[in-house]
Amino acid sequence: MTHTLTLLADDLAFGEAPRWHNGALYLSDMHANRVLRYSESTGWEVVAEHDGPVSGLGWLPDGDMLVVSMHDRRILRHRNGVFDVHADLSGIATWHANDMIVAPDGTAYVGNFGFDIDTHPISPCTASIARVTADGTVSTAAAGLWFPNGMVIQPDGVTMIVAESGTRVLTELTIAADGALVEPRLWARLPDDALPDGICLDAAGCVWAASPTSREVLCLRRGGEVVDRIATEQEAIACVFGGEDRRTLFILTADSRTPAIARDVRTARVYAVRMDVAGAGLP
Repeated sequence: MTHTLTLLADDLAFGEAPRWHNGALYLSDMHANRVLRYSESTGWEVVAEHDGPVSGLGWLPDGDMLVVSMHDRRILRHRNGVFDVHADLSGIATWHANDMIVAPDGTAYVGNFGFDIDTHPISPCTASIARVTADGTVSTAAAGLWFPNGMVIQPDGVTMIVAESGTRVLTELTIAADGALVEPRLWARLPDDALPDGICLDAAGCVWAASPTSREVLCLRRGGEVVDRIATEQEAIACVFGGEDRRTLFILTADSRTPAIARDVRTARVYAVRMDVAGAGLP
């Protein structure tokens, strides 16, 4: 299938965690330590700035924005232009906190790298997903995952799919009544040259997975059949459906994942692609 990519920005440091919220696209410009907002009427705006790298985004029921502060492993709450600490994840996150999904009741699920991926030789280990209730209470939702990264909650509200970047698989889990993530099972395995980073879901039940290693966004059915691909010039980092009809796929790409290089060159891009099938679930 042929897709037309429309360039929305080409001067970010490193875009991550795109979210469609209240008629606009939000994303973290991770290595520029800021959160951006985009709409056709206002263009690009800086919503919030921090003193360190930021990643996952979401919103509480009262409208306050939650932002993952990566290196100190915290969730920050943005209210009236000011950041406060919503939750401390350091007791669960064994390395940098990363992507996050926030359920309608304000429960946040946050993954982390698990180990220092820049240290050589690498000593890999699994990681846990932290569960944070709307009042900031922290617990372990699931353990034993290899670099839990992008997450989606399916339309039924009781199943989640997690991208395990360390093993190149998508894992499905059940959201138990207490908010724990249980009964892990394989949803799909990606092709050998691909690696799942940010993911989103469409109304046909397919997962769209940004793959930095193969420079594309893959559309997969349960079981791993690849039914569509969107090639990108740069590494594909994350994707999300949005737009008023939820039929625009926003794709974030970057030349480099190295923080110093990303901050220096600022060539990361955001694209929009019109799709035949709308998005579904969260985010």
